[in-house]
Amino acid sequence: MPRIPDHFQFSQSSLQDYLDCPRRFELRYLLKQEWPALKSEPVLELEAHMEQGKQFHRMVQQHLIGIPQEQLSALAKGPELQGWWDNYLSSNPLAGLPEKRYFEYRLTAPFGGFRIVAQYDLLAISCGERAVIMDWKTSQKRPRTEFLKNRMQTRLYPFLLALGGQELNQGNPLLPEQIEMIYWFAGHPNEPEQLHYTKSQFESDRDFLFQILREIANKTAEEFPKTLDVEQHCKYCRYRSLCDTGKNAGDWRQDPSGELEDIETLAELDIDQIAEIEI
Repeated sequence: MPRIPDHFQFSQSSLQDYLDCPRRFELRYLLKQEWPALKSEPVLELEAHMEQGKQFHRMVQQHLIGIPQEQLSALAKGPELQGWWDNYLSSNPLAGLPEKRYFEYRLTAPFGGFRIVAQYDLLAISCGERAVIMDWKTSQKRPRTEFLKNRMQTRLYPFLLALGGQELNQGNPLLPEQIEMIYWFAGHPNEPEQLHYTKSQFESDRDFLFQILREIANKTAEEFPKTLDVEQHCKYCRYRSLCDTGKNAGDWRQDPSGELEDIETLAELDIDQIAEIEI
């Protein structure tokens, strides 16, 4: 029976995988199964899009720590990345945010007998007053508000900040009402999604996350079923050939929602992917 490793930390990505398809969670995190199939077509275009998304994150990080924008602008190769970068510089998405800022900040805390973890693109905090979670998105289309509200990232990130963010607030807990989360879309700079957190949402997320962690911990190997929503969750999944849900990859350009990238690529970039850029 698969067991949760002692060192395992639950992230928004692993929790989202479990909610989308328990079998995917088991294959990916417990059995460490290699990807047996392409995620989507056309492969080269998707890989280029993913790499440009990572590069955009790196460029923003370097800009925020003080690298001159002129040097970074020279790295914006290709029309898509150039467009994102121009949008970032011209729209100034950091305007009005608290001045105390943490970039690519990794926060972890014990919860429900395990540890939960998040890596924030940007945290802007005014101690005792306001805490803003800023997350950069490079999806081709702007996802629906309802989709964003239901994502594990939206639930986990503010919850974890309220649970374990006292080190950023002079040793005092951050109240849920002091926290807000902003998704900023590089391709749609004038359409950010601003979500304010509340005490009732914190309590709801606490109960929900605790239930999910207990559910995962108590499962046996036979209790990680495949998703029943084949159309939504299997078309772009690399494990679909193991589950007999089709050998041919879906075309990511035909994704009508604009939500594929949020699910599979740029929603969670670990610290190793946000490396220093050579100037």
